[in-house]
Formats: sequence, structure tokens, C-alpha cells
Amino acid sequence: MSSYTEQAEQFLKDCGAKLKVEYVEYDYYFDNDKEKRDIYRFKIMRNGKQYSAKFGQSIAKSNDDEKPTAYDILACLQKYEPETDMWDFAHDYGYEVHGRTDYEKVSRIHKSVGREWRGVKRLFGDVLEQLQEIS
Repeated sequence: MSSYTEQAEQFLKDCGAKLKVEYVEYDYYFDNDKEKRDIYRFKIMRNGKQYSAKFGQSIAKSNDDEKPTAYDILACLQKYEPETDMWDFAHDYGYEVHGRTDYEKVSRIHKSVGREWRGVKRLFGDVLEQLQEIS
């Protein structure tokens, strides 16, 4: 087990959180994927609250049949509040909007990142600085 995974598992233990990861399917995960990967659903439970989402494993780890670790999941979570304005968000993250299709795509991403942030903040708001160290 890597020191990163140990750190993530210790964080979960210290804050009383549980992580459950279940395999969903082998498919394309991101819009621009050219190869399939293992897709999982994870659920984090803490203090009677929970957050769940899908997770696309790396293609290399999918090829090796490796299940995501606590580090893999926690490192990918949105740990900082995103810009509330979609245009500021697009600028900050390097998205270019050149038409309706781009606008709709970036708008969906912005909303998704905001939902994830609110879920993470709801679960880990009191230990957010420790979570931010896992990256």
C-alpha cells in the first residue's frame, strides 16, 4: 500500500467516514475517451450524511483490474469552492466557449462541479483543510 493510500485511509478513519466502492461497468467515461475504462460508483458516509458519485478509473489501472483506492477517490474530489459565475469558471479552468455547444458543455461541467463541491463541503466542512492535503 502506498503512503498516499495510507494517508487517505487514515483521514477517513480519523474523521469517522466510511467509503464504499462498487463496480458498475466497463465503458467510456469522459466525453472524449477513446478507450474504455472501469467505472465505479462510490459512496462516502459520515455523521449520518452521504455523498455518492461515479468514478472513472484510469485506463492503466483498468487494464490491470485494479479497484480504486481511498486515495484515488479522495484525490479527485472537488475540495475548493468553484466560481459561481460560469464565465469566470470557464476562464479559471481554461475552457473556451465558441458557440452554443461549448456553452452547454461548460455549463454542465460547472453545475456538476458545484454539486460535487456542495456534497464534499456538507460531509467534510469541518475537516476540509485535512482533505485538501490529499491530492
